[in-house]
Amino acid sequence: MSEALPSVFNFDVIKHPYEAYQRLRDEAPVHFEEALNVHVVTRYDLVREAIRDTKTFSSCFGDFLQEGQKIVFASQPEEIQQQVMEWNAKMIDIPPTMLTLDEPEHTRYRSLVNKLFTASQIKAAQDTVQGVIDENIENMLKSGGAADFMPEFADPVPLRIIGDRLGIPEEDREFFNLAATDAASALRITPLTGEQMVKRAETAVGLQELLIKLVEARRAQPTDDMITILANSELEDLGRQLTHGECLSVLQQFLVAGHETTSSAFGWGMALLCQQPELQDELRGNEKLIKVFCEEILRLEAPVQGLPRLVTQETELGGTKLKAGDLIMLRYGAANRDERQFPKPDKLDVHRAKAGAQLAFGAGVHFCIGAPLARQELNLGFLTLLDRMQNIRMAEGVQPEAEVSFILRNLPSLPIEFELRT
Repeated sequence: MSEALPSVFNFDVIKHPYEAYQRLRDEAPVHFEEALNVHVVTRYDLVREAIRDTKTFSSCFGDFLQEGQKIVFASQPEEIQQQVMEWNAKMIDIPPTMLTLDEPEHTRYRSLVNKLFTASQIKAAQDTVQGVIDENIENMLKSGGAADFMPEFADPVPLRIIGDRLGIPEEDREFFNLAATDAASALRITPLTGEQMVKRAETAVGLQELLIKLVEARRAQPTDDMITILANSELEDLGRQLTHGECLSVLQQFLVAGHETTSSAFGWGMALLCQQPELQDELRGNEKLIKVFCEEILRLEAPVQGLPRLVTQETELGGTKLKAGDLIMLRYGAANRDERQFPKPDKLDVHRAKAGAQLAFGAGVHFCIGAPLARQELNLGFLTLLDRMQNIRMAEGVQPEAEVSFILRNLPSLPIEFELRT
């Protein structure tokens, strides 16, 4: 009897998924996971096929992303559940906007913020992004040769930049950073105490209140930021401005997409530099190779490991029959290591041709709107880090390990040691 196929939702597999991904790609590229009632798609060509066919594979996949929260909630005592529900009752309902809509509704919202992520906008922001990177490197270097790279650089840099883009006032930044981090944490399954869960619910209400306050302020006095655009734009086909719920929906998606994924890529990229120290000298000062290196980080350690799709009609994918109402999980982290698409897929290759074919940012109409900004942050970040540091290595005994999440591949901590370059 053959060994049972691995579950990509097993906590140990989530932390170390790549051996399981390979077996699934080879033996069952569309594999039914009974525990979550979802078909997991792991082969590159099949993931691309599903992404392209938005009519058959819809992004209106409901509340699947909240499954992890439900698991944690159900484990809590009744009194904690009651307190959480009381806070949740104060929340404004969040309608679907970009991530969980299909065309044409998807473009209705996405077109409002596209103007912030054009090539000219990204280029114009380069000096600001560089300034944030420089400031955080200086702060990290003050430690004198040892630091936890995640809280000292990888987390604060994207948070500062997305906060600037949104237009968060300086006096609200400390709370915003906490709340944005909590919003991303909701996609993880890390055990929480009852008190932590209640506090997180309270923070979520506070974040909504802050963002609504800023929406109303920007309607009264517009500035040059994303909140102003959302607050004052009209949905032309409906002849109205966005509701508070719609504004919150778009903004909260950017909180995760705008900082958590970039933080993750910074962390795994630094881990790769430590594991392959010979790359440090090869990459230093070479912008072209650093660009490929950043694509390889995204390919090897996709910050978003997968997202669901809803099957709308009877169909077949990879020889597996699917019916209307079925859920599939497109596993980008598995597709990015498919040897059918990428030769020697488990090897980091800074000379890889077409490294940008990786699917960490998705593809098609739902291609990550913030991808140009993320790439800018990563390229400038690693260029500057290598210019200021050398002999970078993980602290003794450190083994980088992802937090448990059905969706994200977050690295919570990465203690490193290094020497300054003069």
